[in-house]
Amino acid sequence: MATTDFPAEIRDLRTTLASIQAVSDPTALRAKIAQLSEAASAPDLWDDPDSAQKVTSALSATQAELERVDRLAGRINDLETLVELGQEMGDEDTMAEAEAELVAIRKDLDALEIRTLLAGQYDQREAVVTIRSGAGGVDAADFAEMLLRMYLRWAERHNYPTTVLDTSYAEEAGLKSATFEVKAPYAYGHLSVEAGTHRLVRISPFDNQGRRQTSFAAVEVIPLIEQTDSIEIPESEIKVDVFRSSGPGGQSVNTTDSAVRMTHIPTGIVVSMQNEKSQIQNRAAALRVLQSRLLLVRQEEERAAKKELAGDIKASWGDQMRSYVLQPYQMVKDLRTEHEVGNPAAVFDGDIDDFIEAGVRWRRAQEISA
Repeated sequence: MATTDFPAEIRDLRTTLASIQAVSDPTALRAKIAQLSEAASAPDLWDDPDSAQKVTSALSATQAELERVDRLAGRINDLETLVELGQEMGDEDTMAEAEAELVAIRKDLDALEIRTLLAGQYDQREAVVTIRSGAGGVDAADFAEMLLRMYLRWAERHNYPTTVLDTSYAEEAGLKSATFEVKAPYAYGHLSVEAGTHRLVRISPFDNQGRRQTSFAAVEVIPLIEQTDSIEIPESEIKVDVFRSSGPGGQSVNTTDSAVRMTHIPTGIVVSMQNEKSQIQNRAAALRVLQSRLLLVRQEEERAAKKELAGDIKASWGDQMRSYVLQPYQMVKDLRTEHEVGNPAAVFDGDIDDFIEAGVRWRRAQEISA
């Protein structure tokens, strides 16, 4: 069995950390924390709850980012000490502990390095995710519900708050569509690489002949709008319909017309909200998501204009971006990055960090080559 070259590994860890520090700039982070701490201690902070929430959230996120960088520097130093101790004592258990910590530090550094690649205009934003069933009938609707659970479990693993804004249930099983928010910094930067067409191959539980079925679902990810984005929508461009909320039955079905369907007339974009308790809340949520989608449209128009000026850049990979195969073998494979795993159950339980990290690196490579 080959012996780990710990001095070389530790030098490599420090080199990676130095490149991360060059981008994250701990000195600037400390200055930002001081500024936010001063704002958070203002006696009139909570006179404006929305502003106060933004200040405290920004302070918490910045402190956590600095802590991650500083903690990794300390862990690398501790690893070096542990290796020296194990080698001096000839202790196999200590060296095994050092091996495990080396792997753990490298994994945490990789995750932190991904953050430095999220430098897009809206990457720091919270995210609004919409999942829609596609071709495949009831299997596609069931697949959409599986994807919803997958992303909610991923957020739960990271302690990211989520709010389901809208669910449209299919007649037999599963979902026609669902929209939810992920309320965490850089949620959009991470989840934006999940946008696209997902494919599921399995023995259909809805086919009494036990035949294999292929079904599809679409994932849309947009950045959450902020007041500073100045996306103003004239009232004349919006059509609002109210209707009774629907659900699978029981207490979840409202008895008043509280659900809202908002249509942006010039673009035809439609947003439905029914999961809030009142029509006013659903209307506000629908307007926020509509603004976010229009922001994305504007961003795509700007990108298309730049692409036209630059010429035809072939970086497409087709409609399908990931396959989840349960039969005749077990595999989940991203068709852009070639990253694959043989445990679909873990993936559907929210273990998708490796896919997201590979997607972020792939996107960055595409941007550089373009």
